[in-house]
Amino acid sequence: MAQFDIQREEDGKKGRFFLVHDGHEAELTFSILSPGMRIADHTGVPDALRGSGAGAALVAHLVETARVEGWKIVPLCPFVNAQRAKHPEWADAFNV
Repeated sequence: MAQFDIQREEDGKKGRFFLVHDGHEAELTFSILSPGMRIADHTGVPDALRGSGAGAALVAHLVETARVEGWKIVPLCPFVNAQRAKHPEWADAFNV
């Protein structure tokens, strides 16, 4: 799996984590519900990055950020929810 430089942008009640790899951008978007809650609502990975681990890296980064900053994730995005189900060790970071 490739190593990715993941960045974050926030604007008001919306935000995203994103990475650019080989000229292609993948993102995980979220809505800020409250200081203690984020709704992960979409993960977008272009075909050129499929199978690279970019989507999984974005979710892992989301989980780590939630733990460090003390908020919970509501996994509305099907991909985020599927990753949550594959990683029971992440249960503390989710509100389901």
